[in-house]
Amino acid sequence: MTSHAAFPFAHVPPHAGDPILSLMEAFQADPRPHKASLGIGIYMDDGGRLPCLESVRQAETRLAQDIQPRPYLPMEGLAAYRGAVQRLLFGADSEALQAGRIATVQTVGGTGALKLGADFLHRHFPAAGIWVSDPTWDNHHAIFGGAGVPVRTYPYYDASTGAVRFDAMLAALESLPPQSIVLLHASCHNPTGVDLSPAQWEQLIPVLQRRELLPFVDIAYQGFGAGLQDDAFAVRALAAAGLTFLVANSFSKNFSLYGERVGGLSVVCADRATADTVLGQLKSEVRGNYGTPPVHGARVVTQVLEDPELFALWTAETDAMRRRIRAMREQLHAVLHDTFGSRRSFAYLLTQRGMFSYTGLDPAQVDRLREDHGVYLIRSGRLCLTGLTTRNVAHVARCIAAVVER
Repeated sequence: MTSHAAFPFAHVPPHAGDPILSLMEAFQADPRPHKASLGIGIYMDDGGRLPCLESVRQAETRLAQDIQPRPYLPMEGLAAYRGAVQRLLFGADSEALQAGRIATVQTVGGTGALKLGADFLHRHFPAAGIWVSDPTWDNHHAIFGGAGVPVRTYPYYDASTGAVRFDAMLAALESLPPQSIVLLHASCHNPTGVDLSPAQWEQLIPVLQRRELLPFVDIAYQGFGAGLQDDAFAVRALAAAGLTFLVANSFSKNFSLYGERVGGLSVVCADRATADTVLGQLKSEVRGNYGTPPVHGARVVTQVLEDPELFALWTAETDAMRRRIRAMREQLHAVLHDTFGSRRSFAYLLTQRGMFSYTGLDPAQVDRLREDHGVYLIRSGRLCLTGLTTRNVAHVARCIAAVVER
């Protein structure tokens, strides 16, 4: 019998733990009645509950009335789902879609789409590095770095103004070598909530073309910024300009299907033949990773996106979620503005979009919020607006004011 000592794993270091999940564990253990969880990026309703959307409920009811076998899906995923994803992202009248220039695969959530794209790019562009915004979602670094893609940053957020450092961003991208990969947030930038305007996208696209850069667009919150169609502006503008690029999308937030892991990776190519070749290589990446995607979540999303009645209901539900997020921004701003007046501006709360806000709080202030008031943020100062409700928003605002004035 082989001795366990031959493989002791003694050299394996302990895992430090995910900072957001560790924060949630501390929140759950906190006995204070007025505690507030504003760390993890999950949409909650005004009752502080994870919603089950009515459009999803009706789609699942229909599926339950005609229960089907659950075979392995093709490596690229459910065909109807892939087509629905393309129409939602690019628009049904997209020239790229009609010309067959888009290769789309169903993925294990948006994170799986990013990982699949990272592996694909590293395999076929091994010398290319990726540039991500400063700051960006922490997992972008882990995903691309873990795939062997060197990760660097370009200027993005200006803490002094709460806006995009757009001139610095353009200058940095102008200096990149050709075939560099540039990760771009389509809308609802995570973690800052600060988005490029349509006019800025129109200025950015020629730079990407001229420098022969490869955009990789992350769109995880479609519908939470300005609406389902407007939030896809960047994707559609890049396609209309004739660029080759990748898009990772997720239905976790806007369908409230977190545990179903429903996402997609799309690659826009120069022509149909190239798209077919790329699709084959993406299937190869899937085969060497998880083999085939899950069935149920894709069927639910397809039901909603393909049925006009359910699609209209889902659109109304995403509109309502977006309005709730906006209302929390406005109420948080109102209390802080009444407290500070002209001494300190919180106007950035009103110009940022989506679930997140960069509050400007430093790590020490975040620690005091948690320790003294039971208000939980991650240490970057990023606040998740959907942890606010009409019952706790004024209390949270007063707690923020207390640590800012201390």
